[in-house]
Amino acid sequence: MKIVHICLGCFYIDNYSYQENMIPKFHKKMGYEVEIIASTLSFNRSGESCYVDAGVYTNEYGIKVTRLPYTKKLPSKVGVFFRIYDGVYEALCASAPDILFIHGCQFWDIKCIVKYAKSHKVKIFVDNHADFSNSATNWLSKNILHKMVWRHCAHEVMPYTEKFYGVLPARVDFLKDIYKLPAEKCELLVMGADDDLVERATNPAVRTSIREKYNIQEDDFLIVTGGKIDRWKMQTLLLMDAVKNIQNPHVKLIVFGSVTQDLKDRVLSHVDGEKVQYIGWIQSSDSYKYFAAADLVCFPGRHSVFWEQVAGQGIPMLVKDWPGTHHVDLGGNVLFLTEGTVDEIKSIIQKLLSNPKEYEQMWKASKEKAAKVFSYANIAKCAIKTK
Repeated sequence: MKIVHICLGCFYIDNYSYQENMIPKFHKKMGYEVEIIASTLSFNRSGESCYVDAGVYTNEYGIKVTRLPYTKKLPSKVGVFFRIYDGVYEALCASAPDILFIHGCQFWDIKCIVKYAKSHKVKIFVDNHADFSNSATNWLSKNILHKMVWRHCAHEVMPYTEKFYGVLPARVDFLKDIYKLPAEKCELLVMGADDDLVERATNPAVRTSIREKYNIQEDDFLIVTGGKIDRWKMQTLLLMDAVKNIQNPHVKLIVFGSVTQDLKDRVLSHVDGEKVQYIGWIQSSDSYKYFAAADLVCFPGRHSVFWEQVAGQGIPMLVKDWPGTHHVDLGGNVLFLTEGTVDEIKSIIQKLLSNPKEYEQMWKASKEKAAKVFSYANIAKCAIKTK
């Protein structure tokens, strides 16, 4: 049986740990024949968006990837904005899927999916990565692009779709409230962690090597944070300040990720080389090692896929309280920041240090509950379940 993953609603990035990478990987491990049809939108080595060449190749998991060019029949800006491609229907016919998993329904050429579904026996599943934190942030985007254009695309494919998945509770609500999809067709399908990389990172030697590399002692309380630092995630600077203001010399912080040019000097000004270290951008797969070296992982800004990854690694977290993101808390593995100020971050960290039983309970909930739920091996199975 063949599963084809459609990544035309946004980017597809090789060698990353996004859902678009992980579910195909674990579908192949389950024994399915797997292909990916994707746009040319990707990331460069610095974690910035870029475009790659159209064409066919085999990715790092031995999965065939077909990158389709944006249409040449329209002005290039129109094709890119509305996500219109050349060769979608032909690529579908060539791949002959039994199951289609569509990562994001926000592309005009979903009409080609509908055309294929009308004449072929195929099961379709669609996920959604849009909510009000990253989409529909102004009147035109909300009322024209999402409530008209992308809602139309969602309703075009709806009759042929088994399930629409939101990858956050807020994104399930977005499907129902903005696209007006029937509630019975909408469910939560969480993002998660790569089971293979989790297993490798749990090797005690990994924790030791990371700590030795950055002069972190075994009795130090290491906090790790990661991800792109830009004007939407400047709260990382507050975390850096909070750690510097904690008088305990054993509390340390490692920050990794790309930084936009306009913030680079500000980030570096918060580094002291001892309590707070910024190590720059790292490979997505290496993030598992750095999180595994942590005693606590903190994300004081907007949600990122790292939240579910860390939950899947079974590590306690301190995160910002965003509506529709409490799914990462499975009974005490997560503490939430309500204000996200320097004082609040500092206070919670100090409270954990002075309450070892509470901290121990966070580890227990992380290992016994969260790690199982946020496993991509399990998520991949759930993604194609039918009643």
